[in-house]
Amino acid sequence: MAAGRIAFDHCVVHVSDFARSNPFYASVLGAEVVGVGTGFAYRFGDRQLNLHGPGVDAAPVARLPVQPGNSDLCFRWPGPIAEAIAHLAAHGITPELGPVPRFGAKGRGTSVYFRDPDGSLLEFISYDDTQQETP
Repeated sequence: MAAGRIAFDHCVVHVSDFARSNPFYASVLGAEVVGVGTGFAYRFGDRQLNLHGPGVDAAPVARLPVQPGNSDLCFRWPGPIAEAIAHLAAHGITPELGPVPRFGAKGRGTSVYFRDPDGSLLEFISYDDTQQETP
């Protein structure tokens, strides 16, 4: 294996309408919307969501292209989960579940779940509420 650690770079979600999804991901999730070929990607620092969507041909790489509403993604919220819930409310989004205890990449956290415009399940997880990480 090459020197260094393997790191997560990107994953793929499907959106059915860029004009509807781009503002949602930019305003609710803080994504930088990046034009890529005939479509877009949503960048979060050095991580990215590549998009299947209108005008994007996922072949030949994707045997079964990602379908709209078929994704389940978790984003780390940088403060208490109550702030995440207030942020969602400010954007007119009612959580589907939460706050609930969950276990994420940094250990125990508290999460709230909601949907993107296509119905994909999204989650904000906060580690500020528990201050416990795995050893």
